[in-house]
Amino acid sequence: MRRMCLVVGLVAGCPSTPPPQCITVDTSCAPGYVPTFDNVYKNTLQMGCGSTRSSCHSASGHQGGLSMADEATAYADLLAMSPKYNRPRVEPGNAGCSLMIVRTDSPGADYQMPPGDPLTEPERCALIQWVQMGAPGPGSGSAQ
Repeated sequence: MRRMCLVVGLVAGCPSTPPPQCITVDTSCAPGYVPTFDNVYKNTLQMGCGSTRSSCHSASGHQGGLSMADEATAYADLLAMSPKYNRPRVEPGNAGCSLMIVRTDSPGADYQMPPGDPLTEPERCALIQWVQMGAPGPGSGSAQ
C-alpha cells in the first residue's frame, strides 16, 4: 500500500532538519490530472493523507493541526498557518514557497510528506500547478 503514515508519520512529522522557506519548482511539468482543488483532493490528498488507510491527516489524525477528512476542511486547513512552522501551508500563486509543496516535492528529505513513500511526479506536478494558479477552492474548476 502506498503512503502509509501510521508509525512512520510520527517520526517523519518531527524532522531533524526544518524544511527550507522556498524551493525551485518546475511549473511546466506534466500533471497527472487537471489541477483543480477537487481533483487534487480526490486524486491525491483524500486517499494519500486523510483516509483510514493512511491516517496522518484523517478525521481522527489531525497531525500538525491539518485534517483532510473532507474537502472543505482540507482546503481551509491548507490555507491556514502551520502552527509548527509559523508560515502558511499554501501560499496561493507561490508554489515554491508553500510549505505543502516544499514538503511534498522533496523526496528523500527527512521532512518529506507523505513519509516513506513520496508522491509521484504527476501528483506533485498537479499540486504545484494548483498552488501556482492561485489555489482556487472547491468547485472552482471543472473536475475531470
